Amino acid sequence: MAQTKRKRRSKHRGTAAGTVEARGRTGRKPTPQEQRKATRGEPRQVKPPTWKTALTKAGMMAALLFLLTRLGLFGRHVPIGQSVVLACFAVILYTPLAYLTDRWVYTRQQRRQAAPPKR
Repeated sequence: MAQTKRKRRSKHRGTAAGTVEARGRTGRKPTPQEQRKATRGEPRQVKPPTWKTALTKAGMMAALLFLLTRLGLFGRHVPIGQSVVLACFAVILYTPLAYLTDRWVYTRQQRRQAAPPKR
């Protein structure tokens, strides 16, 4: 026979505004070391920039630009060929810009990690 008693779920409290708040932590209080670990977190690892990621980002932006031109960004009756040419030009223009931006963020993050932490 199947088990009929279901596990008790934790309750949520609703406010008058309609938002729902979770009950929060109900077990033992965290130690000071656990509190520090939870608030500090690990620094995010930034990957070195590559031309492939820059081309991917540029392709997504060019696809968005193509979609916007088809929806009427430059007027109602833009030929599809003009939208394609504009998207191709955008890929050519956006790829080095995306690479340079990624490289700037990467070097800035590397400098920040190498510097001694401020207290």
